[in-house]
Amino acid sequence: MEQNWTTRRVPAPDGAEIVLHSLGDGPGIVVVHGGGVTIDVYRRMAIRLADRFTVHLYNRRGRADAAARAEPYDGEQDLDDLAAVLAHTGAGNVIGHSAGGFIALRAAARHLPITRLALYDPAVAVNGLTPSAWLPAAQEAARAGDIARTLALTSAGINTHSPASRLPIALQVAMVKLFLRTPIGRSMGELVTTTLDETALIHRHDGPPSQWAGISASVLLACGAAGPPYYPPTIEALAGVIPHSRTLIVPRAGHDALNRAPQVLVDALADFFGEAVVPTDH
Repeated sequence: MEQNWTTRRVPAPDGAEIVLHSLGDGPGIVVVHGGGVTIDVYRRMAIRLADRFTVHLYNRRGRADAAARAEPYDGEQDLDDLAAVLAHTGAGNVIGHSAGGFIALRAAARHLPITRLALYDPAVAVNGLTPSAWLPAAQEAARAGDIARTLALTSAGINTHSPASRLPIALQVAMVKLFLRTPIGRSMGELVTTTLDETALIHRHDGPPSQWAGISASVLLACGAAGPPYYPPTIEALAGVIPHSRTLIVPRAGHDALNRAPQVLVDALADFFGEAVVPTDH
């Protein structure tokens, strides 16, 4: 289909503007993107859903065309901005990826008007499943201004399944320096301290999955079979307490599957958001 993106400016509760990029026709889906990236990596997914849905993308604070982020970071601004986007669009469908999945799940727990929530590799810490021992060293490297080392430690700490994570740190840093020359590498390098702040907040919320038991939205909990190994037990733990939930493990998919938008995942999302809404009590 022809890519007719529309851009609107949505007022945020603090007076800032949220720049909303929308594509498609049909029921609205709001995408809450992950850390270390901008909305640009989700455009392929939006295009592949746009024949059935209107997909709304917006950059979270401190990125691209978004307003500055409040400091110290506590995640509240993310929730306020999502609430403003939901109110503006009237959408009840939300996709959350990685750290965006944590934000979206918190929003559902606060009973924002979300009827259907799809999470892919949600960065939600439960029962100590998500590794965090790497974080202090990465934070120290960030404070020293060593972006390559910071990104290397962050990548290895998150991507525990990757063979690169087991290489000597000097070799990992050398590889990251090459990666930083690419557009996506530059973006991730510029945003790595933001990623660390979000990761620290996620780990401060680590605890039993029962803290998410009050969510009334219908929830699709998905992860990739080829991604970090802590996501399958994480989504199973969440599915055990969220009443209207199901799990999906996408074959041969990694953490970036939403960005790559394989047909099997696009079809699963379309089927989920196309189902009749089950009435719930908010």
